[in-house]
Amino acid sequence: MDDLRGKRLVILGLARQGQALARFAAEVGAQVVVSDLRSPQQLAGIMQQLADLEIEYVLGEHPMSLLEKADVLAISGGVPADAPLVQEAERRGVLVTNDSQEFVRRAPADVIGITGSAGKTTTTALTGVMGMTAGRRTWVGGNIGRPLIADLHKMAAEDMVVQELSSFQLEIWNQSPHVAAVLNITPNHLDRHKTMAAYAGAKSNILRHQSADDVAVLCADDPGSMALSLLAKGRLRLFSLRREVADGAFVRDGQVWLRNGHETAVLPISEIPLPGQHNVLNVLAAVTLADSVGIAPEAMAQAVRSFQGVEHRLERVAVVNGVQFINDSIATAPERVLAALASFSQPLVLLAGGKDKDMVWDEWTRRVTAQVKHVVLFGALAEMLAERLTAVHYTHFTRVETLAEAVDVAVETAVPNDIVLLSPGGTSFDAFPDFAARGEAFREMVRQL
Repeated sequence: MDDLRGKRLVILGLARQGQALARFAAEVGAQVVVSDLRSPQQLAGIMQQLADLEIEYVLGEHPMSLLEKADVLAISGGVPADAPLVQEAERRGVLVTNDSQEFVRRAPADVIGITGSAGKTTTTALTGVMGMTAGRRTWVGGNIGRPLIADLHKMAAEDMVVQELSSFQLEIWNQSPHVAAVLNITPNHLDRHKTMAAYAGAKSNILRHQSADDVAVLCADDPGSMALSLLAKGRLRLFSLRREVADGAFVRDGQVWLRNGHETAVLPISEIPLPGQHNVLNVLAAVTLADSVGIAPEAMAQAVRSFQGVEHRLERVAVVNGVQFINDSIATAPERVLAALASFSQPLVLLAGGKDKDMVWDEWTRRVTAQVKHVVLFGALAEMLAERLTAVHYTHFTRVETLAEAVDVAVETAVPNDIVLLSPGGTSFDAFPDFAARGEAFREMVRQL
């Protein structure tokens, strides 16, 4: 019997994760109340999809009265743990959770959980492809794709589950997956978490509740990741570009090597189709994770060779008049832009902007002024970034309002053999619902050239 049966569950937010949890909870016998800030008219289509279920709706607000008789409060990623309603729930002894944690509590198969400031989506997708290539029935989701709790009823013990997890999701976790990776920790989402300590603390929950039978995977090259090594209660595995590790994956003589009691050459790094050293790190992480659940090196190598990346991550959109257009809309922090810049040696026209998250832009400024031929600044960040570039006497930039205007300027500026790189550094929320919508808009603009 599911422990939600007969419980009064309040769900904040009716986006895809809220929808999936509402259906799951109602079907196992919970009394489900859904609250969303949108109106009944705005939610009519979604509510129609859930019309076969007994669900109570409180729309247009999140009143404190939602907590009356509530046993469990499930929050979406957009609701911070210090929100008044959440804090009051905890004060009253109401369990605070989210769909991703409720999935891990019930998953019949071992779960590989992956978090990090950068690279987690590519690593999650690639690890999933490794499982599929090996012939395992593999489920990939969490912070990307379909909420895993929606497919819980289809899963079996022999399956492989790969779950991407954000700091927003992990912030309230008191559960950890069997295999957990922290790829890196660099400044991100400080508008939400306020301090690096709070941000790292949220990430650390992916390891904090592991047991002696579990596996922790960390990046030996990243101080933020390695700082969490003391939380590893079971097997600690590492991956590294810079040195050989005793247990995990590393690079030697142009090859990816795996150590797990013995040493195996997986594949040459020249056969990795994704550009950039950061993607070599993603491959090393995926190799370590896949090995931790029994995937053979041959399947790993085959998966890497066939993997073409994830949408909106250094995605080659088109070549127009000899100019290559690259969509890296996922780059919502300066560190992600630095990784993108390191992937190219050709002249770059960089489209930068979006909305800031109280990030540190010093290294971004140094690298851009040293490497980039021309910068086109757009969105809410444009003024601040223009001031930074002006302060260091860099004049090869143009400031515009919108992404569409930025593309127009880039087309006028770029010449054959140049690369136009959309790698904003800021979030999309000043103009788009998410980074994917921004990337799709960029692709369509390029296709119309």
